[in-house]
Amino acid sequence: MIPSQTKFHDVQQNSQEWFDLRAGKSTSSNFGTICANMGKGFGDPAKRYAMKLAIERATGMPLDEGYSNVYMDRGHELEPMARHLYEEETFETVNNGGFFSNGNIGCSPDGMVRDGMIEIKSVVYNTQFERLIKGGYDTKYKWQIEGNMLITGAAWCDFVSYCPELPENKQLYVYRVEPDPDMVKALLERLEEFEQLINDYSQILLK
Repeated sequence: MIPSQTKFHDVQQNSQEWFDLRAGKSTSSNFGTICANMGKGFGDPAKRYAMKLAIERATGMPLDEGYSNVYMDRGHELEPMARHLYEEETFETVNNGGFFSNGNIGCSPDGMVRDGMIEIKSVVYNTQFERLIKGGYDTKYKWQIEGNMLITGAAWCDFVSYCPELPENKQLYVYRVEPDPDMVKALLERLEEFEQLINDYSQILLK
């Protein structure tokens, strides 16, 4: 069930409307940056992100940094196939993740499935191989996944790792993650601290 204060926007990711909705909001894909050095001060990447959000709130316009790399392009290209294979393997229907907003935070799941959701990572062969050996999920994305479940109210998230270079039966890897109450508590506290940092930067722009 979607939390009462969360609003779902049925938009296509990476569309102009999607970028406009994200402007000024702390989004889950950046929660890892925000939560780095948990318990300590914010690092430079988090500070730069806070500056960006302060500017977007002041102007009402998204800042297009235009950043892309070969891995991001690969992810965008392969995500539809990963979603299709997930549906075939699980017999589930994946619905548009769109954009979920709740106050000053938001998220864009790769897809919603019944009372859960999916997070797709299209990876290179060695990353997929290591995941098959280690099991579990890549904790590099733990704050993003916890944030997605928190904002959407999803009961679970299937971490989906996809690599077409592996043998057919190993191209898709799925691991289910459920909310961790301790992580949710820590995340909410950190987001509150980060919101104060954004407000501090916003005051500088108002002087």
